[in-house]
Amino acid sequence: MSTLIHPSPFAAKRESALLIVGHGSTLNPDSSVPTWEHLDRLRERHLFAEVQAAFWKEEPGLRHVLYTLESREVYIVPNFISEGYFTRRVIPRELELEGPVTRRDGLTLKYCDPVGSHPRMTEVLLHRAAEVAPEVDPAESSLVIVGHGTALNDNSALAVKEQVRAITALGRYAEVLAAYMEEPPLVSDWAALTRAPNVIIVPFFVADGLHSYQDIPVMLGVEAEPGEAASRREVFRHNPYALHGRRLYYASAIGTEPLFADVILDQVARFDAEHPSGEGGEP
Repeated sequence: MSTLIHPSPFAAKRESALLIVGHGSTLNPDSSVPTWEHLDRLRERHLFAEVQAAFWKEEPGLRHVLYTLESREVYIVPNFISEGYFTRRVIPRELELEGPVTRRDGLTLKYCDPVGSHPRMTEVLLHRAAEVAPEVDPAESSLVIVGHGTALNDNSALAVKEQVRAITALGRYAEVLAAYMEEPPLVSDWAALTRAPNVIIVPFFVADGLHSYQDIPVMLGVEAEPGEAASRREVFRHNPYALHGRRLYYASAIGTEPLFADVILDQVARFDAEHPSGEGGEP
């Protein structure tokens, strides 16, 4: 089965800038890779006067990035899976945002919702699942969406549960489940949690970081111990894995999907639809 997403129509904003905001990492250089890849794809389309990225933990940093832009109108899209501490507190604080729309120093800053909260994320998840296991029948497959879990990341777990509900309602898969790294149901219990002969695991993370190429493969049982960062892609190339009498398919993090670039554009269009006069509501 193939699930192909066609890009939504998007009106070019050639007098505006697009700023994609990522978390970044001082420990894992791969954390920012998807953000840069989405940036490159969007620059190639020439839809904005400028497309730039900024990070909380890497350069270019949030506090100075606006000074590098020439455009007076800037759409800011967080490359995050869900609303949370960084999208509600850190980014608004660092960019001095007052709400959805901020006007200061001759700039109009339009703060969009994070990429992962867009309704089309369900399509992206289905596309990734079909891509990693193209030869299997979804009706004979269990789809497991993996989040981080723990009380420190409640909104991320909520985002996973929302996707489980949305995909379950479509009736394509034998079952759709949520699993987590640090709270029940644990991804390490996938064999007991699932019933179908094919099991497709999709990490609901922005990047292929330490979780997706080191921690989760060990929890699944496809690797005996965490691998080196240099071999991070290998675990995704060996599908399917024969484990517990099942065929296990393991996808790379959802945020590495090229279609994320289209969802970034969707969030910009969604912002304009919700704020047609350019006026913001409460912060």
